[in-house]
Amino acid sequence: MFRKLRWALVAAAVALGFVVPAAGASAADNPYQRGPDPTTASVAATRGTFATAEQTVGGGNGFAAGKIYYPIDTSQGTFGAIAIVPGYTATWAAEGAWMGPWLASFGFVVIGIDTNSRNDYDTARGTQLLAALDYLTQRSPVSGRVDAKRLSVMGHSMGGGGAVYAAIHRPSLWAAVGLAPFSPSQNLTTDKVPALLLAGQNDGTVSPSSVQSLYNGIPAGVEKGYLELAGAGHGFPTSSNSVMMRRVIPWLKIFVDHDSRYSKFLCPSLADSTGISGYRSTCPLDVPGGGDPGPGDQAVSLVGAGSGKCIDVPNQSQANGTALVVWTCNGGTNQRWTPTSAGELRVYNGTKCMDAGSGQPGTAVTINACGGGNSQKWTVNATGTITNAQAGACLDVSGGGTADNTPVIVWNCTGAANQVWTRQM
Repeated sequence: MFRKLRWALVAAAVALGFVVPAAGASAADNPYQRGPDPTTASVAATRGTFATAEQTVGGGNGFAAGKIYYPIDTSQGTFGAIAIVPGYTATWAAEGAWMGPWLASFGFVVIGIDTNSRNDYDTARGTQLLAALDYLTQRSPVSGRVDAKRLSVMGHSMGGGGAVYAAIHRPSLWAAVGLAPFSPSQNLTTDKVPALLLAGQNDGTVSPSSVQSLYNGIPAGVEKGYLELAGAGHGFPTSSNSVMMRRVIPWLKIFVDHDSRYSKFLCPSLADSTGISGYRSTCPLDVPGGGDPGPGDQAVSLVGAGSGKCIDVPNQSQANGTALVVWTCNGGTNQRWTPTSAGELRVYNGTKCMDAGSGQPGTAVTINACGGGNSQKWTVNATGTITNAQAGACLDVSGGGTADNTPVIVWNCTGAANQVWTRQM
């Protein structure tokens, strides 16, 4: 909230007649900044300054198929990424493909997906959005162009509900955008991800009031925005729409690129209100500092190579001594582990630590209050194994099991598949 305080001080200084120098923003200050200084005209343009290319994605990656759009230029470093899913029964080609090159030309890697079933609901669409990000950052042909920290999601209608689901279940995301979001399975009362929600003024499918209800549920302290597009119906995101994009792009630039140069387009009010019948936000939007880790402090899921399942705190228990298991990956907070500089693996936003107890082979791995002892210090090795400092044993799925609820223990290091772990953003 430091930046909000600074704005208040600036306003007070101006009121007293002091001259306040403008705060500059440069690539040297912000390693994530991409592209030239923006203008009202450049943000409204259908293409940014980056030339782009495309790659088709087949099935078998947790979603039906997709297409990746990315900047060709690699001289400025890696780019933040956006996964986008269309609405109920829709396909990416019919509904969302126009967004891909548009967003990529502004300096993002974009993956647009088709869902496993066109009838998938919001939770399934959200799960597939997260699978798309994991594929994009870990196995895709363009993974080297993506900054695996700076990830975001967007979706239309039922896909917007998917974006809501993804934001709730992976709080390490840096931004979420819901386009007329229909979210029958969850709300945003536990959201920690900066969220922009858009509604069509004349939408008879997902009414502006229902989108406002989602907006109102976002907790205090989480940055949020609400836009109502004048005269728009439910299909406003399904074809080229500059009214939408000239607001979405600044939101993504602010939160995925930490680029304060784009704040002027949204705060203290819209720089260009063309086509907008309503706007609310938490201005001044609190832009993280250039090198800050961003929301969620880079929590990861730990996926077993042998089981394909995630290390899980059963039943989301927060009781000290709860023994860990592997369980089907679902992105829940009880499966999200944050490595710290002290060598800890913390869960529940840092409130509990993974603990190997005595560290002797066969010892159950548990969660406990963080105390800084060797039983809570882990080394993630290049081979994918994770060793504990207490006795040098490895994090292990007991007996090489693959079923849900198989215990997680420490055991003599063998390098077998049940001791190899993939960090999933």
